[in-house]
Amino acid sequence: MTPAIESSDGETYHSDFTLSITKALGDQLADALDKLGTAPLSEASLQQLAEKAGVYQLYLRGEFVYVGKADKSLPGRLRNHLRKLSGRRGLSLSEISFSCLYVAEDFSALAPEQLLINHHKGRGAIPWNNNGFGNKDPGRRRDDTTLKANHFDMTYPINLDYVVQGLTPGITPLHRLLEQVKAALPYNFRYERLASFRSKTLTIPSADLTADWIFRRISGEIPGSWQVAALMGYVIMYDDRRKDYPSAWRYYRDGYPVDASPEAEPAGSISESDAGEED
Repeated sequence: MTPAIESSDGETYHSDFTLSITKALGDQLADALDKLGTAPLSEASLQQLAEKAGVYQLYLRGEFVYVGKADKSLPGRLRNHLRKLSGRRGLSLSEISFSCLYVAEDFSALAPEQLLINHHKGRGAIPWNNNGFGNKDPGRRRDDTTLKANHFDMTYPINLDYVVQGLTPGITPLHRLLEQVKAALPYNFRYERLASFRSKTLTIPSADLTADWIFRRISGEIPGSWQVAALMGYVIMYDDRRKDYPSAWRYYRDGYPVDASPEAEPAGSISESDAGEED
């Protein structure tokens, strides 16, 4: 602030005044959310929401852990989180709840979730913000990344015992099975495609198969120089000649699982490029 200047008779006659409108907005948003109750993060709860833009907060066992925004659809964004959390170890969906506020779509230009983040960070950390919870697929170039110990994927890795829904017992082409698994899993499954996958077939014995069982079978049908690698946050399948990945905790090679010990960097802040929220 510029020092106040006194007139000849000793009275101050001008100074600066700063109004923090963004802080006021953040405080009002946080206050409005705090006045709300919470609902289980479930499909039944989401069906009661309007298809509107807004901000929301997530709670784990009643403790506030995440704040986010939806530019178009609150139920759509929350449904993405519900799907993701359903495929993680160390979490039960019954422990997750949420509250939300509808806001005008043009309000998104003010980054309301950042206003809330700033508000809450002044009162302590927000566990799941900026720790990788909202990540989209980081892409092939980041598969070799060593995650920090406090990254969401390190704390709650993917669940390979997840039962893949929508499979039909019987003989199916390998390329079709890969497409079905990719669509059904609550975590990303990224793989390279080969023309030969269309000529290979597998027998699906049951409609209730785990991702672990399927990846074992798939790894037995792909070329010997290929592997399926289960990283802490997603699964990849490439012709990478038995390469080891820092964040892998299980490989599937020639039809067999090979467990690994993922590496981790010391806990710390995670860059925005590593923690960008899903669209």
